[in-house]
Amino acid sequence: MNQDSDLLLSIEGLRTVFTTDSGDLAVLDGVDLAVRRGRTLGIVGESGCGKSMLSLSIMGLVPRPGRIASGRIAFDGLDLAKLTAPQMRELRGKRMAMIFQEPMTSLNPSYTVGFQIVEAMRAHEPGASAAALKARAIQALDQVRIPDPARRFDDYPHQMSGGMRQRVMIAMALSCSPDLLIADEPTTALDVTVQAQVLQLLKEIQRDTGMAIIFITHDLGVVASVADEVAVMYAGRVMERASVSDIFEDPQHPYTLGLLGSIPRIEETRDRLLSIEGTLPPPGNLPAGCRFHPRCAFRAEACSRQDPALLEVAPMHHAACIRAPVETFVSASMEKSA
Repeated sequence: MNQDSDLLLSIEGLRTVFTTDSGDLAVLDGVDLAVRRGRTLGIVGESGCGKSMLSLSIMGLVPRPGRIASGRIAFDGLDLAKLTAPQMRELRGKRMAMIFQEPMTSLNPSYTVGFQIVEAMRAHEPGASAAALKARAIQALDQVRIPDPARRFDDYPHQMSGGMRQRVMIAMALSCSPDLLIADEPTTALDVTVQAQVLQLLKEIQRDTGMAIIFITHDLGVVASVADEVAVMYAGRVMERASVSDIFEDPQHPYTLGLLGSIPRIEETRDRLLSIEGTLPPPGNLPAGCRFHPRCAFRAEACSRQDPALLEVAPMHHAACIRAPVETFVSASMEKSA
């Protein structure tokens, strides 16, 4: 990957495995990604493709019996895969923070939201006074647009709506001003109106602070509104990586095209949305050749033999397909759906 002063996070050849009675199962297998300061990388793909495991690998939170088997995760010059547990705890929350999918299960129902934000800050600033930490927690609640933050500081999670709880999670993640924020499906459980508010909030905070964001979702429509660059994952690998405009206007992998075809569009009059036949293969039963070829509408005989690498098919546009680069995926898809 290209190295430059704007590069905050660089992932090269990441392989995360889980040890089973039948051997190691790779849930991430050779992932290459880059995140730049002040930019948002969207990670998209079906459930089970490895998106959340990627975030846990970056944060050093892979549950046992999982582990990072090989590869490099470089964060501002530090190789995270080689850091000790205390060193990772020092980074986690302070310079790297994460918003989890469901705030009701991430927040402790037995403590007030203010107490939980304060405890997150106290872990990295043990010498700070209680009054100073409380003032900063109230400021964090105000930053995420929670009305009357001084009063809501003493509320318990069950006293807040889903949207408010998600804002509390964002406030907790931002309380130590991290350089990198990982948002794992942060709007999945929210209605459309609240979802739009949360997405707008993240963009405003990024503009004000300059932090980088990894936004994980299965929804390409959400990615279109927040991301600068997009990585499309399938079966533990990145199948396509490009700017958000290139992903939508010039997809170079059939899987990306299938995801795009499943998005409803007001201007189109098709009776049915396009769909991807079949299901995602489990890590222990991957097909030979290209992992996507059994479900691919454009597969050739060679696809069952060749396992394509992620290669640059256009400037800053990478795809793992033996047909790339092509200009026929979109037109062929439209003919098929007509």
